[in-house]
Order: sequence, then C-alpha cells, then structure tokens
Amino acid sequence: MVSAVDRREATLTKTATPDQFVSLLEQNRRIVYKVAATYSRNPADREDLAQEIVVQLWRSFARYDEGYRFSTWMYRVALNVAISFYRRESRRSRSEVSAEDAVQEVASLASEPAEVDDDIRLLRQLIEQLDELDRAVMILYLDDNPYSMIAEILGISETNVGTKINRIKQRLRRDLWQAL
Repeated sequence: MVSAVDRREATLTKTATPDQFVSLLEQNRRIVYKVAATYSRNPADREDLAQEIVVQLWRSFARYDEGYRFSTWMYRVALNVAISFYRRESRRSRSEVSAEDAVQEVASLASEPAEVDDDIRLLRQLIEQLDELDRAVMILYLDDNPYSMIAEILGISETNVGTKINRIKQRLRRDLWQAL
C-alpha cells in the first residue's frame, strides 16, 4: 500500500525546492543518525559523519531518481558516504591513535543510556566488527526493511541479501555465545 509520504515523494521533480528537501530530510532524519552511529565510534565523528551525509544528500538531490522512494535513495547515499568515511578513518586511525581519542571512546561508552543492557552493547560491538557491506545489511535488516528494499539500496540480489543475513545471524549468534 502506498502511503501519503510515498505519493508526495513520488511527485518530486528535478526542480524540487530546498524546502522540499528539508522536509523530506526531516521526515527521514533517523536514517542519517542510525547510519552515522553505526559507522563512527565517538560523538565527534558521529556528528561529522552526519553532517557529511546531509551535505552529500543535498549535492545529490538534483539527481534523485523519483522511481525510488526518497528513504531508499537516502539510505543508499548515507551508506556510501559512511563506508567512505569509515575507510578513511580506519586508515588514519591505524597510523595514529591519540590519547584524546581513547578518552572520548571510553566517555562515549560510559554515556550510553542506562536502559541499554549488556547484551545489546555486546551485540552492537559485534556488529561494529562486521565488514562494511555486512554492517549495512544488518542496519537495514534491523530497521525492518524488506529484502527487496535492502537489495535495491545495496545493489545486490534479494537472494544474496537473504544469504548474507542468515550467515551474519549465525556468526553473531556464535560470537555472542562465545562472549557470554
């Protein structure tokens, strides 16, 4: 069933205004924060990544293909920016690890809400250890996206999505069991 938001998204044209972009961005902002939180470890990096995603969304907005839902397109752009950011930061962090970064990491872990239990923290840590594509698959899967949408966003087949999800679940189950 097509929602009012989907119909509104489908009526966008290449002449969409900044107000339309801001409205769509606001409606789907949790995608930006979810992707940023998954691909960066400390609050400063999360903020930088979220800003970088929004900038790239704006730069790419004129090329948005109305054949896709805005949220699908947004996920694709956000994940591409996040994976590039993650790779860039990984290379940088391998060559330098500052005491300040270590302190920020510990502080960000300590500032997690109290209601997040240890099992969830452990699951998050295990997901962070996945490669970029598997992590993207899990973000989309945990957000209850159908396999068809995950496939569309990541540019892989639905069968590949199903296979990846099953393998990731097995790996996470095994790793979680070993950690407990």
